[in-house]
Amino acid sequence: MTPTRTSQSPVTVRVFAQCFSSTPLGARLARHLALHRLHDWGIPYGSGPSDTAALLVAELATNAVTHGRVPGRDFELRLSLDPYARTLCIDVSDARGECRPPRPGEVAVPQGVADGGRGLFLVESLADRWTVLERGQVGKTVRAELDLPR
Repeated sequence: MTPTRTSQSPVTVRVFAQCFSSTPLGARLARHLALHRLHDWGIPYGSGPSDTAALLVAELATNAVTHGRVPGRDFELRLSLDPYARTLCIDVSDARGECRPPRPGEVAVPQGVADGGRGLFLVESLADRWTVLERGQVGKTVRAELDLPR
């Protein structure tokens, strides 16, 4: 008797997590490694989802370095891809808990030609969902989710 095969593919959630120094170089490295990992997971460089994810990682990592930096503490990037739900989850965690960003829906529209204040506006515009999560004893996590095309 031969075993029966099913035509259903196994669902494997892919996860990548890495700590980076809380510096501008760390933020750039986070973006570059995220793009490399997404390409390995079948989201090719230069595609719409890859470009959107790159911008989300860049903005969240820059915010972690700029507003969430605690000397001597790293920030963490965590990517998870659920191929069944076709959802990419981008988590950026930092060590500063008292510096809280506005909640989804409360982000102000940037005014004039100011140098800053556009990061979370871009995140709110590009992500399908985003939120701010508690990070246990120390810090916070900003999560952005991106629904991927089928």
